[in-house]
Amino acid sequence: MPPKPWKTQSTREVYQNTWMSLREDIAEMPDGRTTIYGVCSFGQCVGVLPFIDDNHVVLVRQYRYVQKEDFRWEMPTGGIKTGETPEQAAQRELGEEAGYQAAQLLPVSIYYTSKSICDETAYLYLGYDLIQNKLPPDDTEFFEIQTFPFDEVLQMVHNNAIRDGMTVTAVLHAALRRIIGS
Repeated sequence: MPPKPWKTQSTREVYQNTWMSLREDIAEMPDGRTTIYGVCSFGQCVGVLPFIDDNHVVLVRQYRYVQKEDFRWEMPTGGIKTGETPEQAAQRELGEEAGYQAAQLLPVSIYYTSKSICDETAYLYLGYDLIQNKLPPDDTEFFEIQTFPFDEVLQMVHNNAIRDGMTVTAVLHAALRRIIGS
């Protein structure tokens, strides 16, 4: 028997900006007690692992303010804008961050980036048959772009050199496809 749902008794917006919002709910648990529950909402996001050919992928890196790092590689990722489908957002992010468009976008995963306090759903793709399509990046983005052998990227995931959850998930899905097929 599945767990009983909690009931939201009230909600209060605490903070909001262009990229996220924070609210505080009073939630009633199945046993009748109430608790304060903070929820960060980020909306939906996408990521594309772009394959130049069967054995090489394009990764990007940029300064990540929260982690205070500028040396970790990741795949192109970003938010889905109002009115965009996940596929349109994936193509836009691929163009903005890596300078390509994928003739074929293969969906590999839809998942919650953090299931307990964040409301964000990620759509991950593998991109194939790339065509040059450089779009201007967002005004807060400054990228370095590099092509890597896929096996090296898989090793970077294994060694924790790549820590971005979207990239880790997409790389492991790509590796599984190589082992078990489509």
